[in-house]
Amino acid sequence: MPSRTDRAVRVAVLADSDTRWKWGVLTARRISPESAALTGFVLRGRATPTARQLAETGVSDTAPREVTGAEFLREVRDAHLRGEGYDVIVLALVGGTVRAVLQGLAELGLERRPVIVTGYVGVVYEKLADGLLLRHGADVVLANSRHDAERFRAVYEGVGADPSSVVEAALPFLGGAPHQPEPGRDTLVFAAQPSVPVTRNERAYVLRRLVEHARRHPDREVLLKLRSKPGEHTTHLEEFPYQRLVRDLPVPPNFRLVYGHMGEVLDRTDLLVTVSSTAALEALHRRIPTAILTDLGVREVLGNHHFIGSGLLTSFDALDKGAAPEPDEQWLARQGVGAAGPTTPPGAGGGSYEKAFDAARSRVAELLDGPALPPVAPYYTAETAGGYLPGILARHRLDVTAPEPRESGVRRIVREVARGAYRHGVQRVAPVIRRLGEL
Repeated sequence: MPSRTDRAVRVAVLADSDTRWKWGVLTARRISPESAALTGFVLRGRATPTARQLAETGVSDTAPREVTGAEFLREVRDAHLRGEGYDVIVLALVGGTVRAVLQGLAELGLERRPVIVTGYVGVVYEKLADGLLLRHGADVVLANSRHDAERFRAVYEGVGADPSSVVEAALPFLGGAPHQPEPGRDTLVFAAQPSVPVTRNERAYVLRRLVEHARRHPDREVLLKLRSKPGEHTTHLEEFPYQRLVRDLPVPPNFRLVYGHMGEVLDRTDLLVTVSSTAALEALHRRIPTAILTDLGVREVLGNHHFIGSGLLTSFDALDKGAAPEPDEQWLARQGVGAAGPTTPPGAGGGSYEKAFDAARSRVAELLDGPALPPVAPYYTAETAGGYLPGILARHRLDVTAPEPRESGVRRIVREVARGAYRHGVQRVAPVIRRLGEL
């Protein structure tokens, strides 16, 4: 049988949010041959990104097709039957969905199944063991740094699962020009997160301190970089959007809210401040001064504990006094974010950022060139997790044998209206009901 790399490799990316779409597409491009043909899919669900959110990622001019999990599996099966099967599938999904899709792909019984790749979109600060074990069974589980690769292998080895799927790489969206200060420009950007912090009081505190910082420094532009507009969802629910909280505050003219591609915002950033956003890693890669807030504590639930040892933990009081943290070079090297530009600066671990994907690219090529892959063999099975796995699979209902629904234009419009109503209920109505219940 001729090698699958003798022709254009077909790659499918399945994502469940805007951020994972960005990660999945860029990952697919970095680990696949340059001639690979990429087809994109986004899961229809709570966090289905809007056209604006997808366009804002800047990773593709072609909009992905919106599908259910079962529809995606049918597409994989039908493409295989047409002789146009996918060679690589990148699952840019939460752990439970990855496990369900793995089950579905296994049940398709394809004569020559695709290489399955998955990983994480950013900092892994919670559900490390469960998230990894749900992803076990993929042929390649990408780790975004040496630090993560060591942790991932330790988890798999510790439960007796095969750790060979773990491959060290890096975040695929790092890049951009190294930071260059400009005379007369002084811009602080706060990278907001949908679910960190989560409470209204904590989010109001952060917003108030940002506004106060802008007042203290009238010559500094203070930008609050937001992920989504009202009514849109990302990976996590945002119960108290900053857009709504800021209505209660008088703000100075040098403070404003911004949207857009994170890389473009970083182009004009002189200090990046966040609680634990992956944007910090993007900024550090470009050598942009970066601060991780401690005002709400250094807590696992916030994710800023990930930055212990980085030299970046800072408070608003210190920022008000002009603090500019200096990152620890050894910490940067272990996190895979020490490079700004084509080569790594001295002291940041050596090597090149582009080379970070060589191992993953080689692994995928090896699997494509080799014999037919063995059946998918996840760690979570009916035997190892009989009281857990059935619930995960039941929630996703990936039955490809069920009749495929035919959707009319009217049905599609109704579905879009229903989704909008759901989002409005989650973001606006539910918080009000909860507050009334607390009276």
